[in-house]
Amino acid sequence: MTRTGGKLLVDQLVVHGVDTAYCVPGESYLAVLDALHDAPIRLITCRHEAGATNMADAYGKLTGRPGIALVTRGPGATQGSVGVHTAFQDSTPLILLIGQVASDQEEREAFQEIDFRRMFGQMAKWVAQIDRVDRIPELMARAFATATSGRPGPVVLALPEDMLARHEADVPDARPYVPVQPSPSPDDVERLRDLLAAAERPLAILGGAAWTARASEDMRTFLEANELPAGAAFRRQDSLDNDSPSYVGDVGIGLNPKLAARVREADLLLVVGPRLGEMTTSGYTLVEPPTPAQTLVHVHPGAEELGRVYQAALPVLASPERFAGAVRDLRVRPRWLEWTREAREDYEAWQEPNELPGELDLAVCVRRLRGLLPRDAIVTNGAGNFSAWAHRFWRWHSYGTQLAPTSGAMGYGLPAAIAAKALHPDRAVVCFAGDGDFVMSVPELATAVQYDLPILVLVVDNGMYGTIRMHQERHYPGRVVGTELKNPDFAALAQAFGAYGETVDRTDDFVAAVERALASERPALLSLRVDPEAITPRFSLSAIRGAAAR
Repeated sequence: MTRTGGKLLVDQLVVHGVDTAYCVPGESYLAVLDALHDAPIRLITCRHEAGATNMADAYGKLTGRPGIALVTRGPGATQGSVGVHTAFQDSTPLILLIGQVASDQEEREAFQEIDFRRMFGQMAKWVAQIDRVDRIPELMARAFATATSGRPGPVVLALPEDMLARHEADVPDARPYVPVQPSPSPDDVERLRDLLAAAERPLAILGGAAWTARASEDMRTFLEANELPAGAAFRRQDSLDNDSPSYVGDVGIGLNPKLAARVREADLLLVVGPRLGEMTTSGYTLVEPPTPAQTLVHVHPGAEELGRVYQAALPVLASPERFAGAVRDLRVRPRWLEWTREAREDYEAWQEPNELPGELDLAVCVRRLRGLLPRDAIVTNGAGNFSAWAHRFWRWHSYGTQLAPTSGAMGYGLPAAIAAKALHPDRAVVCFAGDGDFVMSVPELATAVQYDLPILVLVVDNGMYGTIRMHQERHYPGRVVGTELKNPDFAALAQAFGAYGETVDRTDDFVAAVERALASERPALLSLRVDPEAITPRFSLSAIRGAAAR
C-alpha cells in the first residue's frame, strides 16, 4: 500500500503503541496532523511548545514509554527545547518530532530554518532528519529503541515538509520496538554480597534512570529483609515507599543535615539508578569524585555513565528493575541495625516543621493535604525554593507519583499535572508551583480547562524569585536587584480561564479551601499568600541577613 510520509509516520506511532501525543500545531507538519485525524491516538493541543514537551516528559516518566511531542520548525523547536533538556538530564524517554522546511529550500536560511542536528546535538541521545519516505519505518523504530534502551532519553527527528506531504512509498511497517535493558551477572551479585558482609555503615541511594514500580517493590523486599537504610536521589522520592522502615529521606537540595553526614560517614554506598549528579551529591561534596571515600557500588543501565565521573569499586551495568530482581532474595547478616534505626529516627524528626514567619505555614499545609488526598495521588512541581516544602513534608508511597524536573527547569509542574491527569483521570493530581515558576506555564491552564482535567494547583505567592533571592541575600546582602515580582491576582486569573480560583492567607483556612476546590470538579487553583521572609524550610531572609552581618 502506497502511503504519504505523514500517513506512514503516524502509522509507525500506532505500531509502537503510542496512545497520546502533545502538540502545538504548525503548517510544516500539516500532513502529520491530517493523518492523526483518523488514528487511534489522543492528540492534546497545548498553548506553548514548552508545555507540549514537558507533558511528553511527564508521560515518559509515568509510563516508561516515549512521550511524543510535535512542534513546528524554528520558534516551535526552540521553545520546545526545554522539555528535551529536562528529558536528557532526567533520563526520560521522549521523541520530539519537528516539522522542517522543504528539502529544496534547505541551507538557504529559509523561513524558520534551523539545523536541528547542531541545535539538539548535546541534549539528545540521537538527532536525525528523515529525508526519504521509504526509511520512515526504519528510523522511527530506531528512535523508539534509542529512547528506551540503556539510559533512557530524548530523540529528535526533523521532518521536511515535502517529505511528509508530497512524497509516497510502498513499504511495510516496522515491528513494535523492544527496549534493551542489561542485567547484572552472577559475579556482580556475589561481589555485592561480599561487600555488604564486610560493611558496618551501608546506605543505598535509589532512583534515576529506567526506574520502575517493579524495581521499587523488589528493592523494598531486599532492603527491609536486610534492614538496610535507603535514601532517594534528588526528586526521586517515589522510588521507595516513604513509610518503609528502610526509607531515611531524600538526598538532594536542602537535605537533612544528619542525612548528609550519614552519606559522608557511610562505608558502603549502593547507588541503584542515579547518575550521582551535582544535585544528589550536593555539588559533588557528599560523594567526591573520582574515587569516593565510601566503597561505591554503582548500578546504572548506561555503560557510558559508569566510570564517567566516579570510579566505583563495583560498577554494575544493569537496569534498576533487572538488578532489583537479581538481589531481591539476597540475604546477609546485618551489622548495622542501630545505624538504620537512627537514620529512620532522624528522618521522622526531620518531618517536624520549623516555625516560620507569616500567617500561612506551608509545612503545616502540606502535612494537612496528605490527609485529604489518597496515597496514590500524583504530585508535581517545577523549580524553586517553594518545592522544598513538598519534598520535605509530603510522603510518597508508590512509584509513579512524583513528577519533578531534576534539570531544575521552571514551568514544569503545571504541564506535568495535565499529562498525569489525562493519563490517570481517576487519580488525584496536585501541582505545587512558585509564583515565578507558575507564570512560565500559565497558558496551559486553558489546556486543563479545554480537556476537562480537574487538577489542583497550589501557587506559592511570595512576590519574588525565591531561590535566586536567597542566594542574593546570602552573597550580596542589602543589594536586591532583579528578583522582585509584581504578581497578578492568581485566583482571578484562574477564574478567567474557566477554572476554580481562591486565595488563601491563613493556615486555618487551607483545608476548607482545598475541599471547595476539589468539590468544584474543575481545574482549580489556590493562591497561597506566604510571608516573603519564609524562604525555605531551613532558611529565612532575616536569618540569612543576620548571618551575613556577622
